[in-house]
Amino acid sequence: MVNPIPDSVKKIWEHWNIRGALMFSLLLQTLLVLFAPSRKRTSRKLIILLIWSGYLLADATATFAVGLISNSQSNFGSDRKAQKTKNSDRENSDLLAFWAPFLLVHLGGPDTITAFALEDNELWLRHLLALVFQAVATGYVFIQTLPENKVMIPTFLLFLAGIIKYSERTRSLYLASMDRFRDSMLKEPDPGPNYAKLMEEYASKKQAKLPTQIIMIPEPEKVNTTGIAREKIILKNQLEVVQKAYEFFQVFRGLIVDLIFSFKERNDSREFFYNISAEDALRVIEAELNFMYEVLFTKVVVVQSKWGYFFRLISFGSVVAALCVFHFYVKKESFDGFDVGVTYALLFGAIGLDIVAFLMAIFSDWRAALHKSSDNISESCWSYIAEFVSNQAMMIFSKFLTIKKSKWRKYEIEPDVNFMFLDTPIFFRRWSGCISGHNLVRYCLKGRPSKICSIKKRTCCAVITKKIHQSISNGTEKVIQFTHMETPIKQLGILKDTVIEFIGLKDFVDEITYVSKEPFTKELWEFIFDELRGKSSFADDPETAKRIYAARGDWVLQNNDSDKYQELMPYVSDVGYDQSILLWHVATELLYNTDADDSKSYSYREFSKTIADYMLYLLIMQPGIMQAVAGIGKIRFRDTCAETVRFFVRKGLRSHEEKRACQCILEVDTEVKPIAVKGDRSKSVLFDGSMLAQELQKLKEKKWETMSKVWVELLSYAASHCRANAHAQQVSKGGELITLVWLLMAHLGLGQQFQINEGHARAKLIVGK
Repeated sequence: MVNPIPDSVKKIWEHWNIRGALMFSLLLQTLLVLFAPSRKRTSRKLIILLIWSGYLLADATATFAVGLISNSQSNFGSDRKAQKTKNSDRENSDLLAFWAPFLLVHLGGPDTITAFALEDNELWLRHLLALVFQAVATGYVFIQTLPENKVMIPTFLLFLAGIIKYSERTRSLYLASMDRFRDSMLKEPDPGPNYAKLMEEYASKKQAKLPTQIIMIPEPEKVNTTGIAREKIILKNQLEVVQKAYEFFQVFRGLIVDLIFSFKERNDSREFFYNISAEDALRVIEAELNFMYEVLFTKVVVVQSKWGYFFRLISFGSVVAALCVFHFYVKKESFDGFDVGVTYALLFGAIGLDIVAFLMAIFSDWRAALHKSSDNISESCWSYIAEFVSNQAMMIFSKFLTIKKSKWRKYEIEPDVNFMFLDTPIFFRRWSGCISGHNLVRYCLKGRPSKICSIKKRTCCAVITKKIHQSISNGTEKVIQFTHMETPIKQLGILKDTVIEFIGLKDFVDEITYVSKEPFTKELWEFIFDELRGKSSFADDPETAKRIYAARGDWVLQNNDSDKYQELMPYVSDVGYDQSILLWHVATELLYNTDADDSKSYSYREFSKTIADYMLYLLIMQPGIMQAVAGIGKIRFRDTCAETVRFFVRKGLRSHEEKRACQCILEVDTEVKPIAVKGDRSKSVLFDGSMLAQELQKLKEKKWETMSKVWVELLSYAASHCRANAHAQQVSKGGELITLVWLLMAHLGLGQQFQINEGHARAKLIVGK
């Protein structure tokens, strides 16, 4: 039988496999250090996919290379016994043993990513076992070269650094696992007042027929307060923002594992967020979510500690010492020149990555958060010097933090209508700063996504490009019609969709093809913030807070006595949450494309459209987030799409005719309810949404304001009822508006997490009247 792999290819592979794997492993480590933080700043599927690929390949490549080196060393060992190996080959085996600990360092991974998903943290025990086995394999490679090994000391130093690095990663995964994360936030057991002893004394006093009563003395720091102080709070600089965010993170990180909080913690947070501006609230929440991301997905908890600094110093010192010993004391004449170059590349690469990690740690939010200015400084000269250096460093760092501050840019949307778009540079963002959108009508027409808040370009080039694009599209369509190729092209499209659905990539392709990316506007955030803050002012007691927490449109409608508003109640209270989203989405889309523009209600109109598309995107494209509230939303969506496509085909509508399509839907007579004609087999809500749109038109100039407020309630309902770990998972995928709303609601006291009343320091017996 002919060998399918030529001998020349085998020789090339045998010579370059270890070296190629080593350099590829170093390249992956470099890319992960630099680009892994980008996953919290962007929601682009391609970038997330590339980081995920690098994360998986890094471990696989390092493990594979260790195996190659071990196998190569075994061959050298057998040749030594046979005394057939050349002296240069034996020297090369020493160098291979020196390379093995580098792979242990690489398996430790960079500081910027320990876990790609929350589930990776639960596999910390697997990583612990891998640490043991990889350390044994590396040690076995090293022992095989003894006692003639010329690079024994550098190898041992690198082995020590590798063990520390891998241990850091394993401990980071352990600390971020849900069970350990929950345990880390449990307070000391609180048995309360000594009930048995107190009742014994109480019984003895009663038997002695002494007038006795029990009074409870509350703890001063736990006295429950109601109401909100009306004192405006202004955060002077970004350093204060980060420190305040860290303070709240220390308390509210328990949200991730569904812990409950005291009413004192609720009132403190509620008072603070009630009295700051919407922009400052956004800055604090962004920084707080950044802390959450780093705790769950990076090494920050292990590194940012006294022991972390100590072991990192040992690790870095070991690599530097290994470089010095190898450069100055190891005779390299007997080694292959290229292999020596590879060794230097690995050494300088390890040092460079450690320096980058050190700079990232120094300029991270944790340094600012952990800085405490001391008012009581001892009289020691060293204390004064240390305090002076620390304060100067914080001044410099405070200026660096200013770069990370959220930046807004004003754009003219319509004449006399300006919106402020989030325009923070991507390398300084704490989340993606955009809102995804999915539109039912556009999806059924197979139209490409377009921005709702389209920024008007003032350059002639942009106008010419747009005209050319329109001309090409129109011309292509006419050519297809003229050559009678429309039917074959449709058949090819159907075949393509069938293949994509067969291999299970339909949702992935749909998200890339039909999901739009809207800029996050300051006006939208202020609107959401004001709505939630206004509701928080009513939530002085837990019952009211729970009512607001459970509202999904009915709170807004109930606060209006008009009969026109009461006609809308069945569309929120008598239907499931997923059905309500689809109904209001269809109604919003129909009115958005057929209603005359009104500058007075323009902002409400854009808010409604943005949130409507965003909620449909979450319902259909993000089932992980909406799992707790989604119901049969996807079934309803598919049935609605099927009815919509059938209607559009009958009307002969094309992809660019969204306005005409919406007008055609509104023109259908809906005097008889669809369920009375079709029954309940189909879950389509297309014409039910049309009926809702007609009811909303009766509100006239108030319809867009009402719709936007209903959408905020629908958004906040989903935010507060979705699983907490789904929100935590999302911070590593660019973040979502729903996660910002979730955390804001918790800070404003709107939720079910606050169930602990004020405590009592002790109980006291009072004898006598």
